[in-house]
Amino acid sequence: MKRTVLLVYCILSMILLPAQNTDNGYKKPLKDVLADIEKKYGVKIKYTDSMVQGKWVNYANWRYRNDVEITLENVLLPLDLKAKKEKGNIYKLGSYEYYRWPVQEGWAELDRISKQYKNLDEWEIRKQLLKPCLLEALQLSPLPAAPKSTPILAHKRKLDGYTVENIAIEILPGLYICGSLYKPIKYQGKIPVILNPDGHWEKQRYRADCQYRCAALAKMGAMAFSYDLFAWGESLLQFKPADHRRSLSMTIQVLGSTRILDYLLAQNDADTNRVAITGGSGAGSHAVLLTAIDDRIKLSAPVVSLSSYFYGGCPCESGMPVHDCGNRTNNVELAAMTAPRPQLLVSDGGDWTDKMPLHDFLYLQKMYLYYNKPGNVENVHLSLEKHDFGINKRIAVYKFLAFHFNLDIKTLQDKNGTIDESGITIEKEEAMYVFGDRGEKLPVNAIHGFEQLEKIFAREIKKTKQ
Repeated sequence: MKRTVLLVYCILSMILLPAQNTDNGYKKPLKDVLADIEKKYGVKIKYTDSMVQGKWVNYANWRYRNDVEITLENVLLPLDLKAKKEKGNIYKLGSYEYYRWPVQEGWAELDRISKQYKNLDEWEIRKQLLKPCLLEALQLSPLPAAPKSTPILAHKRKLDGYTVENIAIEILPGLYICGSLYKPIKYQGKIPVILNPDGHWEKQRYRADCQYRCAALAKMGAMAFSYDLFAWGESLLQFKPADHRRSLSMTIQVLGSTRILDYLLAQNDADTNRVAITGGSGAGSHAVLLTAIDDRIKLSAPVVSLSSYFYGGCPCESGMPVHDCGNRTNNVELAAMTAPRPQLLVSDGGDWTDKMPLHDFLYLQKMYLYYNKPGNVENVHLSLEKHDFGINKRIAVYKFLAFHFNLDIKTLQDKNGTIDESGITIEKEEAMYVFGDRGEKLPVNAIHGFEQLEKIFAREIKKTKQ
């Protein structure tokens, strides 16, 4: 009986399913192809049904090779998917990461880029080509006019050696960016300005490591401004979290930092010759980009971000076509645009910065040599650490800024000369809000929703061009 049922099933399959030939491209469901690969190569491929539902593979069998990983790449790449090896013979299906290249390919691309200039004059020509292109790619050429509103100041606190004040700045009509300004209690004359955009870690500027960093810089004698990414932190009063992964977020973040810098440098106590930016992860990518296009920044310290084989895993880092400029560029070449201004690269062994000393940093040293300033670029590589802005990474930033901006690092040291952050108060999240615990103080003209932002942005750009 069972043999009869099986025979009938096989006959029906032959009748109902199209023959496998070139007329239908040897087409097979992806789910069946993955099952066949598992059986053929003795591996396990983990995935959710939603990832394979409705997906088909053309010429599936023709994509098979002796090596399972080459086979998986051949099968999955046309579908914008990839399989990542977890351990042993277990693989996990995921989306194709356009922003992450194999190491050797990233290095080869940087080598290709660097062959376009062989001396300072040729490099300066290249920079003059890249800079306006970056602004055009961001749709910020020309820059839209700034609203004439006064920044909103809220809840100033006096702590141990420093103050904290929450500030909201209107960067487009109805669009606000919020942050906290840290300043020393006692100082004379003009003091450095240090931008601290915050990365993609949970809680951002409310996190302890952000508060430690900005308070420490204030105790050392600088004003440090810590602020939200777009559609993050208090920006969520105006937008949904998913809006952060829209391409325009990259533009809005550059515009926000530009407006913040406008405000801070207009203060009577701001030293316009000592202006810096430091940020980790996605904020490190932002620090590199902003320094490349804004000459007002005199020092850059991107942390756990820079790599020739990683372009930024969020649309706020790679959503706009900045990397198409100059017949393709990458983040390391953009970092070279900082030269000869001081630049610190902090890398670690647990992310895409793991090989910074082997290739990318050598390129940057060569670029600084064009200006006879090799000492102005440094790399602190923490090979045993992972992707964070931990104490050792913060210490590297403190020392670099203290040296180049003449800050007093002794205010952070104990009697043994060790950096001690214990005198810094870690505040509750609510203490850092500008617009109240429930957003009840949000201005009445505030934008609500991404569609409204798109319309206002397009309108302001059009007005500026006219």
